[in-house]
Order: sequence, then structure tokens, then C-alpha cells
Amino acid sequence: MFCYNVIEKPLELRNPPKPERHDELKGSEHITALTLSLTLTLKPLQRLLSIHTTITLFSFLLSFSSSLLNTVMSQNKNVSLERSAPQQPRPSNVYVGVGGSDSLCISPKRDHKSENYEDLQLEFNPLVFSSLEQYLPPHMLNLSREVKVQYMRNILLRYLPESERIRIQKHKEYRQKIMLNYPPLHREIYSMDAEKFFTPSFLRAIKENTEESFRSIMAEPCKGIYTFEMLQPRFCEMLVSEVDHFERWVHATKFRIMRPNIMNQYGAVLDDFGLEAMLDRLMSDFIRPMSRVFYSEIGGSSLDSHHGFVVEYGINRDVELGFHVDDSEVSLNICLGDKFSGGELFFRGVRCDEHVNSDIQPVENFDYYHVPGHAILHPGRHRHGARPTTSGNRINLILWCRSSAFRELKKYRRDFSSWCEECKRKKKEKERLLVMATQQELMKREMQSAS
Repeated sequence: MFCYNVIEKPLELRNPPKPERHDELKGSEHITALTLSLTLTLKPLQRLLSIHTTITLFSFLLSFSSSLLNTVMSQNKNVSLERSAPQQPRPSNVYVGVGGSDSLCISPKRDHKSENYEDLQLEFNPLVFSSLEQYLPPHMLNLSREVKVQYMRNILLRYLPESERIRIQKHKEYRQKIMLNYPPLHREIYSMDAEKFFTPSFLRAIKENTEESFRSIMAEPCKGIYTFEMLQPRFCEMLVSEVDHFERWVHATKFRIMRPNIMNQYGAVLDDFGLEAMLDRLMSDFIRPMSRVFYSEIGGSSLDSHHGFVVEYGINRDVELGFHVDDSEVSLNICLGDKFSGGELFFRGVRCDEHVNSDIQPVENFDYYHVPGHAILHPGRHRHGARPTTSGNRINLILWCRSSAFRELKKYRRDFSSWCEECKRKKKEKERLLVMATQQELMKREMQSAS
């Protein structure tokens, strides 16, 4: 039986019901204008974005405008009461949000240069904030970035289900409590320093940024699985000692932490104690360029979030890891230590949700033996597990890289034969049977004609 490692539920915007009366659609023209304007704002970015990211942002804008339209419908039901009460003059270009506390302009200020929000850890794609900024009231456009992002965030969060808002807030408070109290041991690993972290060969390949340069440092022992030397020994040592220091702090303070996933009872989520920004750089600047080349069919070119953690196996730790798939599009797994034996990874083929429990084909069997500092890159949907660590302690850095665009598009697809080996096998079998049936029909007609 396969276990799905689900760490976070994807954010979903509420889909409001359609209005029952056509005479209540008076405000829809303004919302449509807002949606179209936001979409047009994204057009100049399309050459820089992958098609997946563009579709995701467009999908978000449609959901967002739908929610705004629902608000307008509810407000229109009380229009007679509003008209009877004294009204303050309101700029014609401003749409008042829920409760009247926040507002957006219907038309964007095209000549306003929006801020860059990519360095912030936000609940929504940073490009949404950059696009939405042009719709802020004029008096807000020149305020600080912090004020603007909080203003826009308040508007966007209103369209999340309450349960999601509560979950996000609790997790935010959990992380803040850790980072306010935990004293880091090696502060130098909390920000990206590529020259000190990575091997020269890996850096050269990333700098050249071509398929040839990537393949020059890689081995592909099994289809879609790539191995290569990546981390310098000193960085591995510092990261291991940082995790050990964190575990000691947790034990001393009796702080209850969240483990990496439902399958591992030991290990730590690196994002939770300050390493999120560094790992985000690792994903965007180093893993995504390779994934764009090797995993474009599974969202490799539009990776936009991650879950980074360390797992520990051995004496008084987890011993093995059951057969499972990751909650990721692309997974990076790097061995950090060398004082252990056993713990080999075994891979058994890429599968979609429907075929995750299907039989293993002989060509899909592959075992990987850990090498300190060496990485293995594979699709998250590649079924795998870890054999028992028989002596010593094994520590691995794992980065689950995710694409919200790919996940959204996957909801509307039924054919995954471009990457699911079982879908591909079934498709070929159908084609073979169709060809055979066609040949038999042609032979039958020829025999009838001859007789």
C-alpha cells in the first residue's frame, strides 16, 4: 500500500454561487473590467513566464474576480437601504471591498512601476501582488512596500476559507516562535553562498545552463533519475551540526516541533527554523534550471514552492522508509553523512494517482546507494522507499519542489501518458489492439472481394 506524504493542503479560493437574478448584475461590468485589466497587466510578463505560471495566475484572477462579483451581488441586495441613507462621495474609479475597509481601483495606473515581492514569503504568488499593486488607491502607490503588501494581503485573504486562514496563521505563529527563540549555530548557512556550498563542477554546469552542461556532470542510471556530485563536505558538516544543535535546543526547551511528514518520526523541517529563504534560492536558481530541461512535462519549468527537511535513520531513529510517492513534482535527495551502512533507496516506476498501486515492470527496478555530498534528482511521483539502515546514522537533506500551475492543470486532465509509465503502457496496448483489429478487418474485406 502506498503512503502519500501530504504536508500542506493547496490554497483554494472559494467559488461563489452564480447570481439567481439577472437584474442584480449591475456591478459585474466593473468586476469584468478589473479581471480584464489584471489579465492585460500580466501580458508583458508572458515572455518571461512559463505557460504554466501564466495560466495559474490567470486562473487565480478569475477566481478572485468571481469572489468579488459575489460580494457585489450581496451588496446589491441592500441597494435600496443604501440609497435611503446619506452617502459620502466616493471616487468613481474605486471599488470598495468587503466591509468597506479596503478598496481597489477599477482601472490600473499603467505608468506605475510595481514593487518586486519575490523575496517575501507570501500565501499567494508574488506576481499577483505586483499586478494588483497597480490597482491600489492613488494615495497608497508611493507608500512603503510593507504597507502595500499588507493592504493587498488583507484583501486576498478574505477570499480564503476560514479554515485555511486559521491554518496559515497558526503555522506562521509556530515558525515565528521558533525563530524568535532558537539561536542558530552556523549563521553562514542561512543565506545562499554558492561558492562555499556547491562543488566547482556543479557550479560550472549551472552557469552554462545547457542540457549538455548538466549531462556532463550527471549519470542517468534509470530513466528520469539523475545522480551527480553537488555539495562540498564542509557545508554538509555544518548542516548536520546545525540540525543536531536544533534538536538539542528542542529537547532542552521541551518545544514540540512538527516532523517532516507522516512517515518520519525523526528529522526536522529546515524551513521552520530560518532556512526557508536559502532553500528557496536553491530551488529557483539551481534545481529549476535542471528541472526545466529534464522534467518539463511534470511542471519542472514552473516550480514555485518547496518543502525542505532533513531525515535521520539508524540507531534510536527511523530504520527504514516504506514504499511511497512524494508530495512534490521534483524531489532532490542528498546524503550528508558517511558513518552508516544500508539505507539504499529503491525505485519502482513513475505513476499517476489512478495507477499508483499498479504492478512493477522489470525495467523499473532500480536501487541507489548513497554517496555523501552526491544528489539524486527524481520525479516526486516515482514510487520509492528506503531499505533499513543497519549500522550508524544516515542523515539526508530532502527538498520537495512543487508547481502550483502543474497541479492546477492536472485537475483537468485524464491522460498522463507523457509521464505515467502505466498510462503509457495501456495507451500502447490500445494502439496495438486497434492496429490488429484494423488489419483483421482489411484482410476480411480482401477475402470477401476475392470470393
